[in-house]
Amino acid sequence: MSVKRQLRLGTILHGASGNMSAWRHPAAVADASINFEFVKQTAFKAEEGKLDFIFVADGLYINEKSIPHFLNRFEPLTVLSALASVTQHLGLVGTLSTSYSDPFTTARQFASLDHLSNGRAGWNVVTSPLEGSAKNFSRTQHPEHALRYRIADEYLDVVKGLWDSWEEDAFVRNKESGQFFAPEKLHALNHQGDFFQVAGPLNIGRTPQGRPVLFQAGASEDGKKLAAKHADAIFTHHESLSEAKAFYRDVKNQLEGQGRVADSLHIFQGVSVIVGKDAEDAEQQYQTTAALVSVSDALNYLGRYFEHHDFSQYPLDEAFPDIGDLGQNSFRSTTDEIKRSARERGLTLRQVALEAASPRPRFSGAPEQVADGLQQWFDERAADGFIIQGGTPDTFPRFVEQVVPVLQARGLFRTEYPGTTLRESFDLAQPENRYGK
Repeated sequence: MSVKRQLRLGTILHGASGNMSAWRHPAAVADASINFEFVKQTAFKAEEGKLDFIFVADGLYINEKSIPHFLNRFEPLTVLSALASVTQHLGLVGTLSTSYSDPFTTARQFASLDHLSNGRAGWNVVTSPLEGSAKNFSRTQHPEHALRYRIADEYLDVVKGLWDSWEEDAFVRNKESGQFFAPEKLHALNHQGDFFQVAGPLNIGRTPQGRPVLFQAGASEDGKKLAAKHADAIFTHHESLSEAKAFYRDVKNQLEGQGRVADSLHIFQGVSVIVGKDAEDAEQQYQTTAALVSVSDALNYLGRYFEHHDFSQYPLDEAFPDIGDLGQNSFRSTTDEIKRSARERGLTLRQVALEAASPRPRFSGAPEQVADGLQQWFDERAADGFIIQGGTPDTFPRFVEQVVPVLQARGLFRTEYPGTTLRESFDLAQPENRYGK
């Protein structure tokens, strides 16, 4: 008897949800990105709804044009470690860059989070899109896109190897004999590669879920290839159902080439939602939030995707300017989509900027309408799950209270957690230690 496919849900911590100016909204906690009480209440609400995880994004470069949330926010591992002590089942997923950190430190940090949370840690692997990041890490140049992914591939090999340093039962801790660990169950990595030379072993034992769950963020060809080899989940975003379905098929097909089965990797679409009494109420909520964004702020927001390009130099109400290959070494899949959409729809710069800075929610309306949209994308295999962002600062609680019960009533989403680890929530097998096979 086959088990019915189950929808997965997470939520993202993104300050005052909605758009770059949502902190001005009457319902917003203006300092949400640095307010731990707000963070805790969001996590409690997510756990109340039996969501799989809470997700913390990150970046390594800001300037005066960055959106307010990016200017002043918690470092992911720090805030997730704090959440580990006040939650019981919620997965704790944080972003960390392979371009600007060391594998040994990363392996140790996420192993520590997995131990602190009794097996709920997840690492969102990014290669850092912003060129300015190099300036904060004593680098003269930001690595080119393809090179960043070559580095990330070897980086992940090293981290996964370090997580295998100790076999499951290596620490015997026998007080009578005085034996603390079994030496034959300790393994040095001795990695010598193109980018990293790491001896090991890691100075923390094997984690409760074998190793933290690995996410990969991005939709470029290099990103999909990396995910098919290493990841347990993908965090992506597509504008249309057809694009999402094509991406889903491509990634699942690539798994086979890596000797993996389709269910070993979950694809999450990041979506904004607004929950209202009906479609008209949801539209009013969107317009109220969108009106908070000025054109100048929208141009700054758009510029971030293109290495902080200054779009204020172009006429606002003429066609989106030809900026050549700008954006290819940053948010490649996003900038490609922005250019394509502007060209095909004949949009002006003003329209592109405002749309980027205050995007319409993917699903909106009454709770049943939002659930219908999620179900369609899930049933048609455009996604295995969704990372929910509220389209207004007060949307997420309504999503949990009003939409999740609809999904549960339809048999799409759980009513209780299946276990205590993120891997159990995802129904993913415990990875074997390479030395204990």
